[in-house]
Amino acid sequence: MATKPLDGVRVLDLTNVLAGPFCCHQLAHLGAEVIKVEARGRGDLARNLGADPALNAAGMGVSFLAQNAGKKSLELNLKADAGKAVLKRLVRGADVLVENFRPGVMDRLGVGYDVLKAENPRLIYAAISGFGQDGPWVHRPAYDQIIQGASGVMSITGDADNAPLRVGYPIADTVGGLTAAMAICAALNAPERGTLIDISMLEATIATMGWAVSNYLVAGVTPTPNGNENMTSAPSGAFEAQDGLLNIAANKDEQWVLLTDHLGLAVLQQRPDYRTREDRKTNRLALKAELETVLRTRPARDWARELNQIGVPSGAVLSLPDILAHPQIAERGMLATFDDVPGVDRPVTALRTGMKLDGEAPNVDAPPPALGADTDQVLTDLGYSVDDIAALRAEGVI
Repeated sequence: MATKPLDGVRVLDLTNVLAGPFCCHQLAHLGAEVIKVEARGRGDLARNLGADPALNAAGMGVSFLAQNAGKKSLELNLKADAGKAVLKRLVRGADVLVENFRPGVMDRLGVGYDVLKAENPRLIYAAISGFGQDGPWVHRPAYDQIIQGASGVMSITGDADNAPLRVGYPIADTVGGLTAAMAICAALNAPERGTLIDISMLEATIATMGWAVSNYLVAGVTPTPNGNENMTSAPSGAFEAQDGLLNIAANKDEQWVLLTDHLGLAVLQQRPDYRTREDRKTNRLALKAELETVLRTRPARDWARELNQIGVPSGAVLSLPDILAHPQIAERGMLATFDDVPGVDRPVTALRTGMKLDGEAPNVDAPPPALGADTDQVLTDLGYSVDDIAALRAEGVI
């Protein structure tokens, strides 16, 4: 890409941990200049989170490395009047500000939306919170698992024996961040810029559950946890193969015929219990057992290759290491490796985004920053002199 879509856009990232940083991760890869405004002496909590204790102690935790490449880091004490003045000066030249404090925190600091809008009427101010900026739960603390439970996601995840069950990664945080990034990109395209974006992680998560929600609202059917079974069709779900699970989605009648023909089980097509889609759904567990008598004889990837070739959508259930090493991911530019990451004694490989533009994966040039690595440069660009910066440092502002 000769020009990235968000070239020339300046984003102030006042966020912590996941939803907000993930939002700004998308914007950075799309070309925005992202200045991460971090609490003086502490920084983003994610700097101390992750599976490597040594990196956590160094303030470059894996959780931070995962979604902060390409950003600049400015340490700033927003409780100090001089710190608020620095933020206001930053806002005058910014296009977007993203924060994920609890509702009311920015106002109590004296730098809420109304104050910053007065500094820059064209500012796009995005506030990400667990439950939104109003409502009876507005002041509740919100972490991903809290949102998963409140949204209904956990109630329909797992099966009858283990539900409710948490999704295995922070889906509510991630969906909240993506929703914020989408809203910001839309606001950047408005004829007249300047808006307050209110992102509720709860609502963003529920919005992704359209099928389940509509089954309840329109058809009056309360969603239930169905494990690996796709209750809209059969045979559709996860089946036991010789070496693990195999997903098969024979959702069309012709796919049902192709599948049973290929497995040497065409006789099942004539059984009254399996004749129609509704019959197969009603008797799905018995049908699953019959198919598995053959599927267990060979490895999942062999079946997947053959079934896909004849038009039956299939895929082995892979581990994360398996899929990251597979050419479908490894050779399409989704992974980026940085060799010289400050405070880290090894190369760091991290994910880019899930998109391609003109056949290329959007990327950033710089690794995740050390805490405050760009403080002096950012302040110099704002017009602060060397003496000004030294004074701010002496006062504990930066």
